[in-house]
Amino acid sequence: MSTHRARGEAATGRPLRRDAQRNRDALLSAARACLAEQGMEASLEQVAKRAGLAIGTLYRHFPTRLHLVQAVFADKIEAWREAAEKAVAMDDAWEGLCLFLETMCELQVGDRGFQDLAAIRLPETACLAGAQSRIYELAVRIVERAQEQGTLRSDITPEDLTFVIWANGSVTEATQNVAPGTWRRFLHLLLDGFRAERAHPLPQPPLSKDELYRAMLRLDGDRDCTG
Repeated sequence: MSTHRARGEAATGRPLRRDAQRNRDALLSAARACLAEQGMEASLEQVAKRAGLAIGTLYRHFPTRLHLVQAVFADKIEAWREAAEKAVAMDDAWEGLCLFLETMCELQVGDRGFQDLAAIRLPETACLAGAQSRIYELAVRIVERAQEQGTLRSDITPEDLTFVIWANGSVTEATQNVAPGTWRRFLHLLLDGFRAERAHPLPQPPLSKDELYRAMLRLDGDRDCTG
């Protein structure tokens, strides 16, 4: 079943009544706007108010903030996964890496909520956690292929790609109302630093997978998308 199974269905799998579907669609539209503007800290009460509905109606459709977050961002997570699948299949591994990172950064533009989501690790029980894990697995292969072809510096790790997500979020937020395309310049400056022929010894070892996971959990705690 699709990652946003609830389009037209209740949690039980039964089709929603027409009025209930209208309410759910209104809540999702309001949530997309609020999360894009305010990030994961957006008030659920404000989401309900923006949708013209009571907070109880929101909780009937989305029992927790995590349920709402997953419904709002299912399409973007799927687009990111599809880009990763396409990148792995490309003959030119460097072009695949560029596609993967550019898609990832573009999905963040104008959406503070997705910036927050992309920067953290969801609980293993979350329905999008599997997609996140798949994206990570593909990212590992994307990095390996580019290194095998000699175009990506050999000391880059998949964990280093997370720095692009974190940094791009700040660049996007600072420039989107001033010069909206600045994130592309920033990304390609970073990509030049990733090239094998530009490599110089780095002063600090890479984060381990466990260290990255703990850092993402800390961000999750700061942003509280699961409450």
